[in-house]
Amino acid sequence: MYCDNKKLFYTGVVVGALLLLIGGILIPVGDKIIQDTINKEGVIEEGTLAYENWIQTGSPVYRQFWLFNVKNPSEIMNLGAKPVLEQKGPYTYRIRQLPKDIITVNDNHTISYRQPLSAVFQPDMSAGSETDQITALNFAAAAAASVYPPSTHGFVNLILNKANASLFQTRTVVELLWGYEDPVLKQVNSKDPITGLFYPYNGSSDGIYEVYTGKDDINKVAIIDRWMNKTKLTFWDDPYCDMINGTDASSFPPFLHDREKLYFYSSDICRSIFAEYEQKKKLKEIPVHRFVVPPKALASFLENPDNHCYCKDMSVSQNCTFGGILGISICKEKKPIYISLPHFLYATDKIVNAVDGLSPNKEEHETFLDVEPVTGFTLRVAKRIQINLMFKPSKKIKILKNIKEPIFFPLVWLNETGTVDDETAKVFRGSLTTPMTALGITQLTLICIGSLLFLSCVIAICRTLMKKETTKKNVGMEKFETALRY
Repeated sequence: MYCDNKKLFYTGVVVGALLLLIGGILIPVGDKIIQDTINKEGVIEEGTLAYENWIQTGSPVYRQFWLFNVKNPSEIMNLGAKPVLEQKGPYTYRIRQLPKDIITVNDNHTISYRQPLSAVFQPDMSAGSETDQITALNFAAAAAASVYPPSTHGFVNLILNKANASLFQTRTVVELLWGYEDPVLKQVNSKDPITGLFYPYNGSSDGIYEVYTGKDDINKVAIIDRWMNKTKLTFWDDPYCDMINGTDASSFPPFLHDREKLYFYSSDICRSIFAEYEQKKKLKEIPVHRFVVPPKALASFLENPDNHCYCKDMSVSQNCTFGGILGISICKEKKPIYISLPHFLYATDKIVNAVDGLSPNKEEHETFLDVEPVTGFTLRVAKRIQINLMFKPSKKIKILKNIKEPIFFPLVWLNETGTVDDETAKVFRGSLTTPMTALGITQLTLICIGSLLFLSCVIAICRTLMKKETTKKNVGMEKFETALRY
């Protein structure tokens, strides 16, 4: 009986060791299979999964707009009162439904393309109609004091009077967003008298991009090499701020770590920006890492020295100490346009408190990316920004005469959002998530069972040997005691 148990225990040790070995071997083997799959399917070239999702997004992408309706326009203009605003919206448009075009594969393992822009109104996803009336800032009139030097303000005032322009105007949503004929621009015989927050949009693009395909190095896939045929920007006149970093945020190089920053370039804000890891989440049963644009990304140079070169107008930002706002007039034909997070989230208190009707909160107003860490694909995004126009006092321009100090005036905030659809998520789970989970469970099961079997059998063998030794000692003692008696 002892011999049978001994054989059984030794067999268990061998089997347990084998299971441990197989489980251990599966770890590098599984990693190698995943690596090879990503190296093949993650490259941006015809026939790969990455190319299919890159050429045209399969999931719908929307832009929601909230416009700010001014409730006390005459008090602001005549008495210099604090603006009282209420947001109207969302007004939702589907965008990015057109495939990339002007595609050119280059010899240096890059691919060039253009993303045509289009916007289609979605009435069922909107809080109102495109014909809703909004009382808003008069763009051309309000910007005049900043666009033209003080010595010309008397002449500017004559033009505004001839155009019968006020500091505020009432227009429809579609006019404010996509364009209307401006009386001021018409008065000065502008070549294009149309203006609007996003004019021109439909049929246009934000330029030609050139990105790495990842064919020679998967760690560079989707990273922008050139934009508008340039490897760096020319807006900021600084080597750091003019860098074009990262991707366009639709995807990133694979095998992400939660310790790294994700850099992406946005032509909307004329700069590269970054997001930092916040937490793990699940999206349609797919594990993702959430990255968010942190407060320091738009902080003043006092909090983030890297931002020293993004401030170009010290006169309206208290020597560049204002945080949470970015002046982009340098890339917007000198128009005093400032970008922030919605409702001035993370902005300096003085900016937030200069107007009434804002309620900044992280949940609604931060920008985040949910990225699948193995492939680097962005499966959900909420890109949120607010467009503000700065206007300031002018002694010679009547409609600005009673303004007390420069105001960063919110015009609109938008949420560009896209989430992987159910069908794509199902394919994603079937091709990656489920096999990885099954492989992980198999590895863990083999290692656990092997460890348990190996250790239990080793312990059993040790106990059996100890018991046998104890029995021998006891028998020996009995014989010794018997011998003493006789």
